[in-house]
Amino acid sequence: MIYRLANNFFDIRKGEYKISLFMFSYIFLIISVLLIIKPTINSLFLSELGAEQLSVAFILVALAAIVSSAFYTKILAKFELNRIIKATLYISIAVLLSLGILLKLQLMNTYLLFFFYTWVAIYAVLSASQFWVLANLVFNVRDAKRLFGFIGSGAILGGIFGGYLTSIFAPLLGNDAMIFIAALLLFGCFPLLRFIWKLRVNKLDEFKQKKRITTVDGHPFKLILKSRHLTYMALIVAVGVLVAKLVDYLFSDFAARSIEDPEELTAFFAFWFSSFNLLSLAVQLFLTHRIVGVWGVGFSLLLLPLGILFGSVFFLFLPELSAIVAIKAMDGVLKQSINKSASELLALPLPFDLKNKTKSFIDVVVDSVATGVAGILLIFFVKGLDVGTTSITVLIIFLVLVWIFFIGILRKEYYATFKKNLESATDKNKHVDIRTKPVSVLSGMRNVFAHGTEEQILFMLNKLMEINDRRFTDDVVELLEHPSLEVKAAAMRNLYYLNSSSMVANIPQLLKYGDEELTLATFEYLLLHADQNEEFVFDEFLDSDEELIRDTALFCLARESAGNHTLKLKYDLKGRLQSRLESSSGAIDPLVLKAIGASGYKQFYPIILDNLDAKNEALVRPAIVASGISMSPLFIDKLLHLLPNKLLRPLVVEALNSYGPRILPILVSLVKKRKIPLQVCRFVPLVIKSFKSKEAVHYLFQLFDDVDLSVRLEVVRALSDIRKERPTLHFNRFKVIAKIFEECKLYHQTLSAMHTQIIISYRNRKKSGAEIKMEERDARASLLELLERRLDAGLERIFKLLGLKYVQEDVQNAYLGLLSPKEEARNKAIEFLDNLLTGNLKQKLLPIIEEAVMDFSSEEAIQKIKHNIPSEMECFEQLLQVPDVKLKLAVLYLIGKQRDERYIPLLRRFGTDDDQKVRDFAEKALAEISGTTLS
Repeated sequence: MIYRLANNFFDIRKGEYKISLFMFSYIFLIISVLLIIKPTINSLFLSELGAEQLSVAFILVALAAIVSSAFYTKILAKFELNRIIKATLYISIAVLLSLGILLKLQLMNTYLLFFFYTWVAIYAVLSASQFWVLANLVFNVRDAKRLFGFIGSGAILGGIFGGYLTSIFAPLLGNDAMIFIAALLLFGCFPLLRFIWKLRVNKLDEFKQKKRITTVDGHPFKLILKSRHLTYMALIVAVGVLVAKLVDYLFSDFAARSIEDPEELTAFFAFWFSSFNLLSLAVQLFLTHRIVGVWGVGFSLLLLPLGILFGSVFFLFLPELSAIVAIKAMDGVLKQSINKSASELLALPLPFDLKNKTKSFIDVVVDSVATGVAGILLIFFVKGLDVGTTSITVLIIFLVLVWIFFIGILRKEYYATFKKNLESATDKNKHVDIRTKPVSVLSGMRNVFAHGTEEQILFMLNKLMEINDRRFTDDVVELLEHPSLEVKAAAMRNLYYLNSSSMVANIPQLLKYGDEELTLATFEYLLLHADQNEEFVFDEFLDSDEELIRDTALFCLARESAGNHTLKLKYDLKGRLQSRLESSSGAIDPLVLKAIGASGYKQFYPIILDNLDAKNEALVRPAIVASGISMSPLFIDKLLHLLPNKLLRPLVVEALNSYGPRILPILVSLVKKRKIPLQVCRFVPLVIKSFKSKEAVHYLFQLFDDVDLSVRLEVVRALSDIRKERPTLHFNRFKVIAKIFEECKLYHQTLSAMHTQIIISYRNRKKSGAEIKMEERDARASLLELLERRLDAGLERIFKLLGLKYVQEDVQNAYLGLLSPKEEARNKAIEFLDNLLTGNLKQKLLPIIEEAVMDFSSEEAIQKIKHNIPSEMECFEQLLQVPDVKLKLAVLYLIGKQRDERYIPLLRRFGTDDDQKVRDFAEKALAEISGTTLS
């Protein structure tokens, strides 16, 4: 029952109960002691010296913290953490015993009261800080996020226990007796520390063993200043303490004025501190895990300052003790529950040695210095200006606003630190040489044009087409002398777009090389510079003796006369095409095919269709280009059927893109109504993607509900690529999230089915070969392999969709981290996603992600999935409902090999399926079962 409750509230897993209980008990004792000595010292201090001396005490706390931190820093560099904690416990017990004796002998005076008040303040932050540093060593990040809630509840229960113990027994036994009880409780920490160290820390591997001793050089203060993450952590702690001390002053001042007896005042403080902790426990049990786990660290940190802000505004309108108690309740309830869990998570992404050296400094020195600043402020406002509580409340409101501002900045730094850790774990940017001096783009491109290889020059010429910078005109003209014909052609195409005022002189020489691309680029350049006198070009070259020049001129005429009927008639384009086709003795020239496409004469289109079916790829390619140029619906079906051909696919996509956005609804309709084969449907999203427009996104989303999962995957990949190339393009985030939830549901179904098959396969391995036939084993192995591939594809679809909602590069890095063979990279990817995702998205996705990286090859892993697993009949029924033909076929094949009569009704149902293959496999499985029954 206890295990079940622990699981329900805190997600404590098998093997974690003992260490969690030890950590729970340790912090329980530390905080119990604090809640005994703090109200005791506070009541003695206020009764003897008054609330007006709190400001001086705050300053003394700051000075003591600064002095002690220098000593503590040196100790950290020399000794193991457990020895430092033990020394702190011994010193604390000695101080408590001394305090108890002094109270018993009634030897307290003003100086001793200041000393013990200062020591209690240092003990409160140092002991808790040491514990949380130990917790960061004992647990990794993923475990910490689950278990810190349970461990933190130990601190709250300790506060309840210590506070109520003090409120009940302080008036009966006296303050001196309570101090001795506190010292006795502190002795219980020693065996717990020994068990924790032995159970977990001594079992860490060699890498983690090195974490025990700090290796970071430098003073903690300098280390904090070097890290933006730590700087804002320190600022948040400082502002939070300032606010807390000002609230504490108001609470103590009102209480001291109302209650004069020291024992009664001790009981009052103890009662309220315990009550706050009781409420805090309720929040910790029912809300902390859900708020911190679902909404993240940033939102969780905001709750405390917002609570104090609303309480302070309420106090401005109702300046009564009840309003002060309400403000103090916000501080007392939220600080030890939600805020504490979120604050401890802030340090998790930092390296342990850096955290070990700086966290105690922040918790002790920064906390204490902020306490001193609070004292100075109180001296200035209360003693110097003699202002009332209203002014202190206004100051609290101002500081809370500053606090909220710093939380907003720290949330971004926290996220950036996880991102940096993930990139480091996946070796991203590992080989970038940061010492490379920047070179201007202009000189770099010119250097490539002058001295680069053919591939480098072609790449740079393609880039120049995008920027169209006329400063490179002379450089491009010089490339016309390059030995590569491909470079010459690319240079001519660039000169066309650079549109220089003067025409290059070596046109005749360029036409003599006999290269189709170079000749076409030269003709395009000539026509550009012919201005309104393009007839001169056609008069010169349409009847050339060179076939290549003649056909190129014919193609250019077909293009130029597309909207110019007069030009068509003048040069008799139709007659020239007819004559050229009749004169072709063999295969048609590619340029003639392109000319037919550009001409618009539909009577010649059958020639293009014939060549689209040609076995010779040299003819198919120009036919594809001609189809795109024509933009005729006649060719769409033929072009689509060429998409499965990997070599022709880029050319086909470009041709279909030439049709313009009007083709998009046609393509979607063909896929939805299955007027084209499934293998063709899977490449249609690639065509739609090529438009890279808002319309393309709209039509891709229409295909997202396709019954075939492979089509869905291609749709998501296409959307992801569009987002990458057009980051400013708007995506409907509500639709994206809805699709993610659908994918999560499908993933869960597939995962559940896979678990069933894994367990059945595991059980079958325990049986003899005679009981399980080899063909059944092979069929189940094939199904498992297919399910695993489907899970991988499902995970890819989920992450591609996430990239549409969040920063795509960050999501991609996380995905690569999950796929990494390194456990560290996988853990950091999960940590990063835990901070990136929020709300329902986190609740749905994180369980999937954690199971996605689980290895089910071991028997131990198999044992972990034996809960809530469907029967094989339920498994088969689920899989046969999945929109995946291959998966259905694999299930039907396995059913047939099992030869079990229980599945006959299921097979008969799919014997009438719409898909022919599914019907055939169902009938074959029925025949196998019937044959077994008859025999």
